[in-house]
Amino acid sequence: MRIELAAGDITAQHVDAIVNAANSSLLGGGGVDGAIHRKGGPEILAECRALRAGHHGKGLRTGQAVATTAGRLPARWVIHTVGPVYSPTLDRSAELRSCYTESLRVADELGAATVAFPLISAGIYRWPAEDAIRLALAALRTADTTVTTATLVLFETDRLALAERLLAE
Repeated sequence: MRIELAAGDITAQHVDAIVNAANSSLLGGGGVDGAIHRKGGPEILAECRALRAGHHGKGLRTGQAVATTAGRLPARWVIHTVGPVYSPTLDRSAELRSCYTESLRVADELGAATVAFPLISAGIYRWPAEDAIRLALAALRTADTTVTTATLVLFETDRLALAERLLAE
């Protein structure tokens, strides 16, 4: 799988699937989650509500992933995953890596060839950016997937520069 880096707004990515850094409720929130729900429109929320009414009645667990329509986004699907909240005393890195690998597993089930990821848990969940980028790249590099291209979309230009350096290592 080819790993690419991009600057900008994940909701503008023309890919098969966009990954949403969702909260466990699946019903929208702030940051990437809020942007995806706002720009994707009510179709995404309707499918998330259906997931909550079914198998995911208690919400989506950290590190797991599920898919919905992408609504009005320039993608076919949104893959929702719940990242862990950063803790300086607990090692939750396996859960963060799982967000990437589980999202790729769902992408494989959908037949998605191209997937765009945000930097999961590095916003309101306060995961340090450099470590979040390292974990994301490690998970993507070692994933067993049929996805051909994974793009890590970074909103901040300083994080893009950091990711470019880490990808080159």
